[in-house]
Amino acid sequence: MTQEQTLWMVLGFVAQGLFSARFLVQWIASERRKQSIVPRAFWYFSVAGGALLLAYAIHRRDPVFIVGQGAGLIVYLRNVQLLRAKPAVGTG
Repeated sequence: MTQEQTLWMVLGFVAQGLFSARFLVQWIASERRKQSIVPRAFWYFSVAGGALLLAYAIHRRDPVFIVGQGAGLIVYLRNVQLLRAKPAVGTG
């Protein structure tokens, strides 16, 4: 494996880690409040992980992965935009 391939693989694993961390953040926040909530951090982890996974998908030239991550990223960015426009109450 070349150094470039190794770097892309590391980026892919970091991206997947960030993307997966959002569920841990959501679970912990919900357990603390004893109700299902979606904290701000969920959307920030979604944007970070989704953007890196999209870069990885583009590098791999995988059209299915590109469309999936690209569409998701639009939703995550819109939610961050909505949070900044009007902060949610009681969602952390």
